[in-house]
Amino acid sequence: MQLQQMQDQISRQQGIIEELQNDVARMKQEGLERYQDLDQRINSAAQAPSSNNSSAGSAPAAGTASGDSGASAKPTPSSEPGDPAKEKLYYDAAFDLIKQKDFDKASQAFGAFLRKYPNSQYAGNAQYWLGEVNLAKGDLQGASQAFAKVGQQYPKHSKVPDSLYKLADVERRLGHTDKVKGILQQVVSQYPGTSAAQLAQRDLQRL
Repeated sequence: MQLQQMQDQISRQQGIIEELQNDVARMKQEGLERYQDLDQRINSAAQAPSSNNSSAGSAPAAGTASGDSGASAKPTPSSEPGDPAKEKLYYDAAFDLIKQKDFDKASQAFGAFLRKYPNSQYAGNAQYWLGEVNLAKGDLQGASQAFAKVGQQYPKHSKVPDSLYKLADVERRLGHTDKVKGILQQVVSQYPGTSAAQLAQRDLQRL
């Protein structure tokens, strides 16, 4: 009887596993459809003239990263009403591309997300990860602009100290050594106690 009960239990568990596998397959298909939808939107945006593209090149670099002059530049209103569930799907789809190390598509996806949902609760994170993705691609100018915008457009976001620290690293790689020290000092003075401030203090001692 014990053997029979164990076999019944195993059968039930196998049934549950099959259901989970079906759910995972369905979720993967839905994820693929979301990626394809994002790609279509990105391609459409790339073909159409965009004011965001023209303004991106003029984003202030290290000197105004704290938001002293840039914080007043608020994100433009979203073209769609806020829908946290939908926003999370878009954000997760973009983040999954990072996990797949498809940095080109991840950069496009985060850019599309920020154009579509500039006021989303995920926008600050999306802006930060856009910088990380551009850095991974070797696009230092794009990374500098993305990291700077975190502090400019989302000055109270928890990613601001990390983005500033990353901005200092990017400016160092770009050869703008005169800006690096000021950014690191800003991190230490304005965000004491954060891991970014500890790293910034270490780097200042090495300068």
